[in-house]
Amino acid sequence: MIDDFAKADLHGRLRRNRAALLWKLDGLSEYDARRPLTATGTNLLGLVKHVATVEARYFGEVFDRPSPEPMPRWQDYDGEDQWAAEDETRDQVIAFYRRTWEHSDATINALDLDAPGHVPWWQGARPNSNLFAVLVHVLSETLRHAGHADILRESVDGRTGLRAEHEQPVDEEARAAYRAKIEQAARSAASLKA
Repeated sequence: MIDDFAKADLHGRLRRNRAALLWKLDGLSEYDARRPLTATGTNLLGLVKHVATVEARYFGEVFDRPSPEPMPRWQDYDGEDQWAAEDETRDQVIAFYRRTWEHSDATINALDLDAPGHVPWWQGARPNSNLFAVLVHVLSETLRHAGHADILRESVDGRTGLRAEHEQPVDEEARAAYRAKIEQAARSAASLKA
């Protein structure tokens, strides 16, 4: 009974966080969805593409249920899943992610939590795993990158929120005052340490 609850709960959380990650693209220009927003080139559309690729591998290859999507071998990983080339449309990347969801959901639904899997790219003593560990891992990856997307989106246009229904209107004046309060606290703390 606990297995059924755990599987349903983890799967539900994964679904919610997938949607939250995609929501971060809503209303953005093509440029803002793709442009590098950190020194390492992290960008919103690239995060979606990367999470889709990660999920396709974990719920595909690991359980001998390869994704129907063409995927380069994991051994040939070169970081190209972290950004979209000019000939890849936003709609294509989103459609890839949604097709990956369908394939992943089918794997999750078909297997028990203790179903064995093999993760060849996990180095060390634990390349053998199970659906429970992989589900937790992919959920963690999705949450991590959704958090990155939160910060990136806020830096583009100030929009924040976990999901569309939680979005708060932007009050620039209140934000500026709050930020100034934090800045003052940081400066004061730094001067006390000097």
